[in-house]
Amino acid sequence: MTRPVTVGLDCSPESRAAAEWAAREAVLRGLPLKIVHVWEPAPELIGQVLVPRAETDQYWTERVPRESAEGIRLRHPGLDVTAEQRTGMPADVLCEAAEAAELLVLGSRAIGGLGGFMVGSVSLSVIARVERPVVLVRAGEQAADEHRMDPAGVPSAAAPFRPVVLGLDTRDPDETLLEFAFDAAARREAPLRIVHGWNPPPSDPYTLSAGYDLRGSIARSEADVLTEVVRPWLQKFPDVEVTEASRPGHAAPVLVAASRDASLVVVGRRIRTSRLGAHIGHVTHAVLHHVDAPVAVVAHG
Repeated sequence: MTRPVTVGLDCSPESRAAAEWAAREAVLRGLPLKIVHVWEPAPELIGQVLVPRAETDQYWTERVPRESAEGIRLRHPGLDVTAEQRTGMPADVLCEAAEAAELLVLGSRAIGGLGGFMVGSVSLSVIARVERPVVLVRAGEQAADEHRMDPAGVPSAAAPFRPVVLGLDTRDPDETLLEFAFDAAARREAPLRIVHGWNPPPSDPYTLSAGYDLRGSIARSEADVLTEVVRPWLQKFPDVEVTEASRPGHAAPVLVAASRDASLVVVGRRIRTSRLGAHIGHVTHAVLHHVDAPVAVVAHG
């Protein structure tokens, strides 16, 4: 069975941007697009009959996925688009929808300035629970934003894609994560920038006085490890132009800084739970809140 690209839709600007991104991704992958709108009925008040109001609300909310699907079909002729409305708690319904999807796309609201972005509780809950890739798209995201400038210096969807950026932990280089990033770059005919951050050693007066460059030695070792991890994937995807960036510093700020001009940022989430429940990890959390490109979170073992 062919898995669709599935997008969660409501009336918000961020979810509309997510739906447009999902449509473009479905075209790139040659997959159908499924639009899922979750209707969460208001609880009935004791002693009051709210059925007429509920039926009215449901009627209006049914228009949201239907009209969105019609618009996407007009903008992407030939794309197989289906829309459905489901009833229930949004996070639960979206998690269920993700199980049958190739990837799930959700919207994320920008709050501007140095504050970065706001990732809602529903999105965070879904990301922490599902095992399919989840992509978050910011409000206002346009197709041209993912492309380089044209010869006239104007953003254009006809220009080549900006790089795909992958944040990679070389201590745990999961194949699912690498496969997703290389495939995304190949489909976009975009370069792939693989970023690895490592913690520099504390200063040691003895090694400094002895003329031994401990920091430089570690930097070369970290770069060599990254090269060895990437080498087999260069053979699997020979047409993808790859650059490797092994940088000193905590992984989160290193990855955020390297993603300023990305068309897509790919990060991993280890599938594990604690007594406090599932979580997404501090690096992924930082990227979700501070990178303005679409972010793909790929769950792996």
